Amino acid sequence: MRHRIFNEDGDEELVFVMGWGNRWTHENVSWLIGTLTEADYRVHAFELPTNIDDFKADWLEPIAEYVVEFDEPYQLLGHSAGALVGQALDGAENHVYLSPWWGYGADYSEPLLEVASKLPTTLPCLPAGEMGREALGELATDHQIATTPDWVSPAFVRETRRAQEELLTIDHDAVVFCSLRDPVVSLRPIGERVPAEHVVLYDGGHELFSSASRERHVETLLAALEDGADAVEDDEDEADEEEPVPA
Repeated sequence: MRHRIFNEDGDEELVFVMGWGNRWTHENVSWLIGTLTEADYRVHAFELPTNIDDFKADWLEPIAEYVVEFDEPYQLLGHSAGALVGQALDGAENHVYLSPWWGYGADYSEPLLEVASKLPTTLPCLPAGEMGREALGELATDHQIATTPDWVSPAFVRETRRAQEELLTIDHDAVVFCSLRDPVVSLRPIGERVPAEHVVLYDGGHELFSSASRERHVETLLAALEDGADAVEDDEDEADEEEPVPA
């Protein structure tokens, strides 16, 4: 697992667990990290290995062992598979999840996933599915798409499905950003585990930071990292107050 710190002189610790296939060299990931550092966070960014045969050993434990060294609570930002890891981490003050991969999307047949997960190999031999602009977002670049892996292993499917089945209780103050048009993740686990008032919908694909609407949500994202769900609820209250009363 690769790890890098951005903005060493930042005032507050923020752990950013990126999604499967994300790299900090991707232009849109770099945009998001830049947004976080401009807000004076010291960003601890983690790139997840794209092929695993043990969820805890390969994804969870390296980051869990890292964050336990913090002297004070940190802010947690997890995207997609990073949110699958993030929900099992301890010590975060506020939890913000972007398109959390707490379940496979409808394009991934459950019977086929079940069969695939039982194949006794760690070789990436299964198609990962469509990861173009329509799936990721309008701003996804050629470089990003070209460097996103095309294949996963049966062991990867088995371990990620197991982690999804063993989801912990999501922090009561967590905020989720997601799109109703996301083909990668299932929205059901989000609706089952996070109050509707803590969910922020955006127009786009799987990646908020690759969405053409991303600028409209920057302020809310930073507020959620700073104040948790209170920031989202305050925005809703203000919107209600501004809504004209019918004559």
